[in-house]
Amino acid sequence: MMYARVLIVRPGAPRSAEQARKARSPCEATSGPTSRGSFAAEYHFRTVAERVQRLVGAAKKLPVPEGTYAIGAGLLIAGLTAYGFQIITAKSLSKSDFAALNVLWAIVFVVAPGLYQPLEQEVARAVSSRRSRGVGGKPLVKRAAFLGGVLAVIVLIGSAIAYEPIVNELFNGRAGLYAGLVVAVACYYVAHITRGTLSGNARFGAYGRMHGSEGTVRIIFCIALFVAGVKAPGWYGLALALPPIFAVAFSLRGQHDLLTPGPDAPYSELSSALAWLLVGSMLAQVLSYASVLGVQLLATPAQKDEVALFITGLFVARIPLLLFQAVQAALLPKLSGLASEGKHDDFRVGMKRLIVIVLALCVVGTVGATLLGPWAGQKLFPSKWILGSVDMFLLTLAATAFIVALTLAQGLIALKVYAQPAIAWICGVVAFLVTVSMGHDLFLRNELAFLAGGAVAAILMACFLFVRMRRGGGHLEDLVEVIEHETLEI
Repeated sequence: MMYARVLIVRPGAPRSAEQARKARSPCEATSGPTSRGSFAAEYHFRTVAERVQRLVGAAKKLPVPEGTYAIGAGLLIAGLTAYGFQIITAKSLSKSDFAALNVLWAIVFVVAPGLYQPLEQEVARAVSSRRSRGVGGKPLVKRAAFLGGVLAVIVLIGSAIAYEPIVNELFNGRAGLYAGLVVAVACYYVAHITRGTLSGNARFGAYGRMHGSEGTVRIIFCIALFVAGVKAPGWYGLALALPPIFAVAFSLRGQHDLLTPGPDAPYSELSSALAWLLVGSMLAQVLSYASVLGVQLLATPAQKDEVALFITGLFVARIPLLLFQAVQAALLPKLSGLASEGKHDDFRVGMKRLIVIVLALCVVGTVGATLLGPWAGQKLFPSKWILGSVDMFLLTLAATAFIVALTLAQGLIALKVYAQPAIAWICGVVAFLVTVSMGHDLFLRNELAFLAGGAVAAILMACFLFVRMRRGGGHLEDLVEVIEHETLEI
């Protein structure tokens, strides 16, 4: 590769080598090679500094939504540390214990984002709206916190009633994991309400630190347990459950005036469609982890150790979900740029770009996982890997179908359509249940069921979005806002 050096002449600077030599001080002109080297080094430093300043100036001019970089960095750290957690626990625990821990993981990331993320998003939207009108948001946050607390209590009461089936059927008799479930429900309740409050007050740096610090604390906790030789899965369950409360403490350091007094807030101010948002969010997370729960519940006593082998494959197949958020973060500046140019109603352009990029990601991810997935799995999980190329093809294709469904759902929500996405997720879950009930092969029936559920949800989302977009309307600002805050918990 060849590079061309471009010399930019500043006003008043010498225009030739001879002029440069004459322009030097007498000391510089007569001091020999050492001074010439110093002059060259100084010139190089100044040139690099100017280039950095120009790049920084150009970056500041990009129409990036406020907080994109902070939130993107936090999500990246959270995603990477999630995979680090899986790799370390796979080395530390037996197959049965590793499977039970990941069932806890699945339940936590179904219940917590499913119930609390819509509240977080509506708190952020409503507090931001109040702030723009100079109205305090404290009553609104208290109202959302009360509703979230009610949901948390319902979950905890239900889990207490179902204690024995949860411990025996899902956690393989490891009662310590139940403590992790209880702690996680409480900690994530506090975390999501805090996230919504920070986002609504435009404290995006603190919001990003919440995501990043949660993953960092979790991986540090996990490494400490590994170094100490801990083999009890209950401790790793606490390593999963406790970090959100530490993240809340880290993110709130130095924050003031988050809860300013204001007028009372009725529940309708949160959202008139909160019920549909809760249903859609919960069922999307259910479908995302349905195959983990399906393998665990359908496995015979002799197959319990095989559940761990399926779970490691699923996590490798879900890598495109991690890349999905990175791609969306990269696309945000372009979409925001269209909005800033006054093309507020050019919703079709934004959705088209998003869908094309997501489809390209799905193709690349599926081909890559089919060809490289078995090799990568053996390297990452040497003692807990058995899946071949066909398994990785089906699991990754299913994960990418889910990504497409999620993308189309974001478009519908941006168009203020709430019932149809929930209906599509309901049909996706039903398709999973119907498909998994057929066949006898433990892995294949769950792979095909995950693919069927994702495909049905994606097809219905596409139909609903096509019909809605034919009527026109839609604003790019709404799409940007949904993409920025509709994060997927993996």
